[in-house]
Amino acid sequence: MKNLTILPADTYIVVNKTVLHAEDRRLLTMLYQPIIGYTAISLYLTLVDDLDELNRISNDLTHHHLMSIMQLRLEDIMIAREKLEAVGLLKTYFKKGNVNNYVYLLYSPISANDFFNHPILNIVLYNNIGKKEYDKRQEMFKIPRVRLNDYEDISHKFNEVFKSSTLKPFEVIEDIEKRTESEIILDNMIDFNLLIASIPTGLVSNRCFTEDVKKLINNLSLVYNIDTERMGGLVRASLTEKGLIDKTLLRKNCRNYYSFENVGSLPTLIYQKQPDYLKKPEGDTSKWAKMAYTFENTSPYNYLKSKYKGAEPTKRDLRLIEDLMLDQKLSAGVVNVLISYALKINDQKLNRNYLETIAGQWKRLNIETVEEAMKLTEKEYKKMKKVASTTTKNKTISKKIAKEEILPDWFDKDLDTDNSNKEEQEELDKIIDSLV
Repeated sequence: MKNLTILPADTYIVVNKTVLHAEDRRLLTMLYQPIIGYTAISLYLTLVDDLDELNRISNDLTHHHLMSIMQLRLEDIMIAREKLEAVGLLKTYFKKGNVNNYVYLLYSPISANDFFNHPILNIVLYNNIGKKEYDKRQEMFKIPRVRLNDYEDISHKFNEVFKSSTLKPFEVIEDIEKRTESEIILDNMIDFNLLIASIPTGLVSNRCFTEDVKKLINNLSLVYNIDTERMGGLVRASLTEKGLIDKTLLRKNCRNYYSFENVGSLPTLIYQKQPDYLKKPEGDTSKWAKMAYTFENTSPYNYLKSKYKGAEPTKRDLRLIEDLMLDQKLSAGVVNVLISYALKINDQKLNRNYLETIAGQWKRLNIETVEEAMKLTEKEYKKMKKVASTTTKNKTISKKIAKEEILPDWFDKDLDTDNSNKEEQEELDKIIDSLV
């Protein structure tokens, strides 16, 4: 039911399940927007504006209305809706008919305090904006601390101000509006039967694996990409003397597992794509630009997996790529260029020493974009080729470098393909088509 075809004529109503405050807009733009994007936030605010004057419920509206207001394709609106659902800002209900009907339930963003302590959202935010911007946002929402050591609390208690009286029984009304937040829902990432069975019964209490604890473990397994077997070891290392799980220690152990505290980065980097602000503007349709687009819009994990012809990359190669991103803090697209280059130069093998040397050079040169990495690699190759052609001392190296088949596909090609002659253009097209 989740992959429904939606039409502009399909209707919807918006129901406000919470109390929205002015502060919510700041939470949405400063904390949620870097995760789900501007379009999703715009959709949320548009649905808020669809509510009646009392901010309760909207009239019946069509999705064509949304398309007109937002000036977006329906496909883009649906992607934005899914992102809102994923982070708990929206729930969607569906009823089939001649014209399908949808109900959109709006929920509040969680507080800044809950957000920065959330096991998923705070880490994804850190990944997307980096330490500097993350720290800025933390400062933005911090409450000023006032030293009250020398002061005395003289606030009055309720019974000191109000007198008790005889009150008549009254009916409690349950449907009064209140601020409501929706939880992020995940499929089970951990086989808890296997995890619990892997821990000796004498080490854990019967009250160890509560629903809250299971939820935390599930969240951490997603964030840090930890399987059941590894999580079992981390859980055992986080047990207290009473056989309960120290939640704070478990978080710390999971972070330490991926060297979070040492380098300030996160393991999920290998599953991330190039940040939007580091991407090349769209519009260039040259083959070189298409190759750059592939590097920018593929995660290092998926790019490496494509080199394995769809098979799962070895743990050694994944850890190598992850270490490069953690230690050198190279962006995802730049790492893809590095993978492509290294595989071709080293006969489809990833050599740690070679990769670390190149990655260190690129970091010192502050290479952040795919275009910079591709241009630098081309420049370095041309320099090596020139040196190789003027020396006779090392014929083996000279022959190896001269082989076109070991070069990255953008090497030794004019970036401005419009100036290439027809023969060069056809050759370049064949090379890139074979890679993409």
